[in-house]
Amino acid sequence: MEQDIKNYHDSLSPADFEICNLLYKVICENLPKAERKIWHAHPVWFLDGNPIVGYSKLKASVRLLFWSGQSFGVEGLVPEGSFKAAEVRYTDVKQIKKKDLKLWLSKAKNIQWDYKNIVKRKGVLERIK
Repeated sequence: MEQDIKNYHDSLSPADFEICNLLYKVICENLPKAERKIWHAHPVWFLDGNPIVGYSKLKASVRLLFWSGQSFGVEGLVPEGSFKAAEVRYTDVKQIKKKDLKLWLSKAKNIQWDYKNIVKRKGVLERIK
């Protein structure tokens, strides 16, 4: 695990630590070629510089966010924000369904909107996969 992500995990409560460790493990197994780093204060995975998935500690839960998740066409994710992102929130590690998570990660590899260039395009998203 990268030191900056380890530091992030170490700052969490035991329950949130357990959630984030499991998310980290499953994401890394399913996106082995993705770059991962702390971005905007939380762990995020990138493919070709484009953000794909990340998680963050919120006040009452851990949010798992897929930047292109609204386009996956699957159940279990809730739209987030005004672009194409979708999320799921966890308060206990037992809520994580690995089968669903692996499906969402597979979709994330194959369905991508170009967030990397959103500023250059003045807020307009284009589908790249």
